[in-house]
Amino acid sequence: MNANGIAAKIREGIAAGEYRYGTRLPGVRDLAEEHGVSQQTAAAAYSILAALGLVRTERGSGTTVAAGPSADAHLGTFTPPDLAAAVPWKPTQDSAEAKEETTSVKQLDAPGHMADWGIAEGSTVVERTRIRSVNGVPAQHKLTVLPYEIAARKPEGHEGVPPMLAPVGADPLRPPKGVRVADWLGWDVTGTACTITAEPMDPAACEALGVPEGTPGFRVVGITRDSNGGTVSVTVTTTPLHHRVTLDIVG
Repeated sequence: MNANGIAAKIREGIAAGEYRYGTRLPGVRDLAEEHGVSQQTAAAAYSILAALGLVRTERGSGTTVAAGPSADAHLGTFTPPDLAAAVPWKPTQDSAEAKEETTSVKQLDAPGHMADWGIAEGSTVVERTRIRSVNGVPAQHKLTVLPYEIAARKPEGHEGVPPMLAPVGADPLRPPKGVRVADWLGWDVTGTACTITAEPMDPAACEALGVPEGTPGFRVVGITRDSNGGTVSVTVTTTPLHHRVTLDIVG
């Protein structure tokens, strides 16, 4: 077996939960003996896994698993006209425990790079950060950016803090079953364009997901626009490469 084959076998074990997050893997010598290969080949297998952000090798500590079971960054089920049926994400394994937590909510002046999303530099925006976990292991980092005037809207009859301005730790407010968030909050939404790239994850995502800076991952940018072409919201979902990005289109 070559280095790619060994790496693929270990990667399958990580995705299936056989090798849990934080587990120390066999040393290079033991891995080489297990597969009947040279230590150079065994070390190369760990280098492949490290490049994918699946393991971390530190002098004196050996090689440990740096990822959890695989999950889907599911972009939704598009079945016109019932977009309320969309499922934004899910663990790959039905038995896995999924959790989502808001970790940051802040108001700021839009930096220059947001102009690429249709948000004017210096305009007031709200950033919300959420971490999605599978079996307690962070799997996805999601940043949502909205113009302040859109984030500040409330559902009809709502007297409290606008749902999109709710602080960290507040009980989440969700629309009635079968109602889209956009309709619930009175947003003018005509469609969302998604761009998916594989590239090094940004430092904030790496820190949140517990992987070294520069680890490659999927970056899914979704820009939702109104009937005049204006930007309603932007989501940036980041997930390591051993996860999946899926989409259902019906009709």
